[in-house]
Amino acid sequence: MDDTQKLEDEITAAIAGASDEAALEAVRVDALGKKGRVSLLMRGLGKMTPEERQIAGPALNALKNRLNDLIAARKEALVELALNARLATEKVDISLPARERPFGSIHPVSQVMDEVAVIFGDMGFAVAEGPDIEDDFHNFTALNFPPGSPGAGPARHIFPD
Repeated sequence: MDDTQKLEDEITAAIAGASDEAALEAVRVDALGKKGRVSLLMRGLGKMTPEERQIAGPALNALKNRLNDLIAARKEALVELALNARLATEKVDISLPARERPFGSIHPVSQVMDEVAVIFGDMGFAVAEGPDIEDDFHNFTALNFPPGSPGAGPARHIFPD
């Protein structure tokens, strides 16, 4: 058990000395990874007698749990340190005008219609624009539709006798 105490002291010192998350992850893999130092000791439990296993098993599990707790605490501290360092370097000048945001784009159908109008304009045609909705006079009467014809203004139907 003296070896496990020495191992715990070494790993604890390495955890405390980790300067960033990558270094801490390397310490975690070295200690608790698949081929880590604590994992190798846990694999050795199978070669022990049942009496030795009853003593060494809980001790190794406790060591593993303590190391996991230390690593989690150090990771949280490192994340907070990184955030504080980032906040110290990044300042926002609220007196600057806001960034412009794009307001959208032309609908693809409208874009195609504009392109077709340009093509026909180049061929000599003119584009005429007017109101989308016309009144009865401009739709029917001005075009010499007789009253009562299908679709010609208000319902003025003439029924045969």
